[in-house]
Amino acid sequence: MHIHILGSSAGGGFPQWNCNCTNCDGYRYGTLRARRRTQSSITVSGDGKGWVLFNASPDILQQIHDFAALQPNRRLRDTAIRGIVLIDAQIDHTTGLYMLREHTEPLDIWCTEPVRDDLTHGNPIFRLLNHFCGVRWHPLPIDGTAFSVDGIEGLRFNALPLKSKAPPYSPHRENPHLGDNIGVTITDTRNGRSAFYAPGLAAIEPHVWNAMQAADCVLVDGTFWTDDEMIRVGAAPKRGLELGHLPQSGPGGMIEWLDRLPAATRKLLIHINNTNPVLDEDSAERAELAAHGIEVSHDGLELEL
Repeated sequence: MHIHILGSSAGGGFPQWNCNCTNCDGYRYGTLRARRRTQSSITVSGDGKGWVLFNASPDILQQIHDFAALQPNRRLRDTAIRGIVLIDAQIDHTTGLYMLREHTEPLDIWCTEPVRDDLTHGNPIFRLLNHFCGVRWHPLPIDGTAFSVDGIEGLRFNALPLKSKAPPYSPHRENPHLGDNIGVTITDTRNGRSAFYAPGLAAIEPHVWNAMQAADCVLVDGTFWTDDEMIRVGAAPKRGLELGHLPQSGPGGMIEWLDRLPAATRKLLIHINNTNPVLDEDSAERAELAAHGIEVSHDGLELEL
């Protein structure tokens, strides 16, 4: 299985266009050792030819440009993207669908019913795309039933519901629906190796923990270092958990959970907010992650399982 990290940042990217926090300011002025990051998305393949896109970020055109495998150049209009799996209906995970409107046939999109409803009514991307290439919706099961993506050889997908939040624009933002947010286990059916992908996690529920323990690699929520991070830097009045993200540090944080995984599990954080001190490669927080064997994913990172 081939996994390519297209984007590793939370919404807004890094540096964020209107932010002058310590991280963004330090990156712009060269006083911080850090990498530029686009908004969260990965792509996965079983053979290096056909790829599944997980989320379509606002940066999708740049991400395709930066990863040549997605443009195989076999005909006048071409793409190696065989299907799109949406983890949720968040703006930073779906706006890129607008940029794919020149596709020569309907976009094959796998998502849950609540996500489809939000993208049909609350933020009607699906309806707008019907004026261009159109959408071919595939219901995404969250009861553990495996599903496949047409044109993708050797990979099996299993989705499970997560405790997080629907987008701010959703009519049920404060009334969570099962399927608003999902995690996905991706399994290579030839060698049995698997990865668990969940860029938004508010809690590690038993079924989520089981999926994490069973995976050879976990790519999980790295949004905030502390629960009060946005409040402390003056960026927003809400805590991380209120926004649907479990912080890395503190009792019950992501570090504690990842420490309990089998020693052989590869552990990576993704969807990292611009305020998170782990973006500073010389920070004490980054060193603490390294001491726990936890990696910070970056754009362009390649994983082979």
